[in-house]
Amino acid sequence: MDILRIAILEFCRQRPNTSFCPSEVVRRMYPESWREFLPDIRQKAFEMYQEGEILITQKGKLLDKEALPVGPIRISKLK
Repeated sequence: MDILRIAILEFCRQRPNTSFCPSEVVRRMYPESWREFLPDIRQKAFEMYQEGEILITQKGKLLDKEALPVGPIRISKLK
């Protein structure tokens, strides 16, 4: 199990009724260099979404699991 996956799942546990931005996860993990990890956390979140572990939305709608998202996304726990 990798650290980014664990961190995303922990955020889901802490926020069971709300979504969050991937940047919130890496800002907490790497406050000085979070921007460097933003592509990594987005990629990990998308993989987890494709595997059915979490939900990812953009402008309130679920993403297509076949196309990498462009622009802001929100992560949330499966309901």
